[in-house]
Amino acid sequence: MNEKRRQLAILLSALPLFLLSGCGSAGKRKSAEKKTGETGASSSSPFARNLEATQKGKDVVIYALGLIGVDYRFGGKNPEAGLDCSGMVSYIYRMAARHTLTGSAADMAKKGRAVRPERIRPGDLVFFNTQSRPRSHVAVYIGDLRFVHAPSTNGQVRIDSLENTYYRTRFEEARTYFD
Repeated sequence: MNEKRRQLAILLSALPLFLLSGCGSAGKRKSAEKKTGETGASSSSPFARNLEATQKGKDVVIYALGLIGVDYRFGGKNPEAGLDCSGMVSYIYRMAARHTLTGSAADMAKKGRAVRPERIRPGDLVFFNTQSRPRSHVAVYIGDLRFVHAPSTNGQVRIDSLENTYYRTRFEEARTYFD
């Protein structure tokens, strides 16, 4: 466990540099926006790419990235014991945004405000039907069509893409919990 804490400390100390490095590429971003339109979504994708996050959304993303590699455990609610998808989201929102969000993925989907795919911002939640049940999986959107989640497949918190055929065909909705 000390190794995971060390890795988390390294990641969190390097993350501000990673986030700030995006500030130096405004020229590239502008040309990408011209190609993709005002929403930041490409013509082939209904999803947002680079909408600005709220401060709480940024905090949620940073915290979510720090959990990459944590083991999956059904019913898990903290990194030491392992996390499932809703336990991961609940933990992140409580720790990073001081926002209480509990229950299953389906319960979480009943809260917050619906967001059109082209308006998803980092820190918002994305919901999928992965078990032949509506909203059976939840993840934290981190931007650029990517999300952090705790899938049972391969057993660790990881990053995946909304462009991945598996997730694109199972996407159901996005919700925001911040203004």
